[in-house]
Amino acid sequence: MAGGWSRDGAVQDQIDASVEDALDRARSRLPAGEGLSQCEACDAQIPEARRKAVPGVRMCVKCQAEADKRHEASSGFNRRASKDSQLK
Repeated sequence: MAGGWSRDGAVQDQIDASVEDALDRARSRLPAGEGLSQCEACDAQIPEARRKAVPGVRMCVKCQAEADKRHEASSGFNRRASKDSQLK
């Protein structure tokens, strides 16, 4: 149910597009290729179980968590915006 000048389903289309964009960004950040045995940030040993679980891993869990926090802080999305503002 859309309101104003938008067609029916426009809000859901925008939500779907936003989710697809977020998935594309997340997939582009996934490591690829040969993983490292040493963390590229702190030079700590990366456990074999992590290397098997995350192909192409480049950082230890601690450094990866810190990198993820920095990335989240700078993502720039206003998740509290109204539906109308998302249609513009």
